[in-house]
Amino acid sequence: MAFYMSNNPLYGFIIRYSLAFMRAQNIFQQRVGQTIAWGALTLVLLTTFAVFLRYAFGFSNAKLDESLLYNHALLFMLGIAYTYQQNQHVRVDVFYARLSANHQAWINLIGATLLVLPVMGFILWSGWDYVAASWAVQERSADASGLAYVYLLKSVILISAGLVILQTLALIVQYSLQLFAPHALQMDACAEAFYDNSEKSTTGGGV
Repeated sequence: MAFYMSNNPLYGFIIRYSLAFMRAQNIFQQRVGQTIAWGALTLVLLTTFAVFLRYAFGFSNAKLDESLLYNHALLFMLGIAYTYQQNQHVRVDVFYARLSANHQAWINLIGATLLVLPVMGFILWSGWDYVAASWAVQERSADASGLAYVYLLKSVILISAGLVILQTLALIVQYSLQLFAPHALQMDACAEAFYDNSEKSTTGGGV
């Protein structure tokens, strides 16, 4: 059966494009996540600046205060998918760590398919009208001197859900290959390691 599947053109096509999607999605999420991570630094700097102005000079500005909210929202909402991709999200299952790799893959596959995708789909569905209504009136801050981009901030809800859906699909591919075509993941890992080593050699990074 394994020999037949490995020599089946359709099977090869599915495996090849599944791996390509998984690799491309992981690279994309890493770039987004590493870029968004700088938001942690800007959040600290902006907060420090706002506190310094308030307590040193008694100065407070609605735009500056609201920029902290925007920064916080972008950092966490756009970083969710990257955190998921890095497997750094919080787990509450005390038995997960004791399970075998295949059992963990089954739990992850079922959770991604039956929990994450439906929830993110619901967020997209329920949030669409909410965001559209905000765009329709170009919603701005309730404070007259605040920022005028509330409609853009609310759009992050849909972007965040979209990023998580993309990453969930990539993880479903990964867990499915781990369970049903582990050789494909092993070959892909070997090829990636070979490429990395070759790149290091050509740039003088090899030993």
